[in-house]
Amino acid sequence: MNVQSEEKPYDDINITPMVDLTFVLLVIFVIMTTATVQGMRVNLPKASPARSLAKPTTKAITVTAEGKVFLDTIPVASLGELEQRLVQQKSLTPEFPVVVRGDGQVQYQSVVDVLDLLGRLNITTVGLATKPLVK
Repeated sequence: MNVQSEEKPYDDINITPMVDLTFVLLVIFVIMTTATVQGMRVNLPKASPARSLAKPTTKAITVTAEGKVFLDTIPVASLGELEQRLVQQKSLTPEFPVVVRGDGQVQYQSVVDVLDLLGRLNITTVGLATKPLVK
């Protein structure tokens, strides 16, 4: 049996613990990937996509610093036109979320007018977009 002295450095690296760790991680990975796929494999029937089952898309109403209003990226001439487009969207999908994005320099009344219009149209899923405060 060859015992090294304490003063002589090791000439080789023992990789057995690293190989053991690699195999354990491989086993965990295989178990986790097979556990996420449940059920038996079948050929599913095809159906036309139902409009009512589709997730409604979020509409963005943007008020710029100049007071201009946009629905998504389309400019809106007046609140009346915005109301008309929202009523049209509501007839297609009764419950759709709306995000109001107001510029920090815009007059507060412009954003309140948009929120008041959403309230009159009974659009209740409304969010206000902000940026996080960086310290």
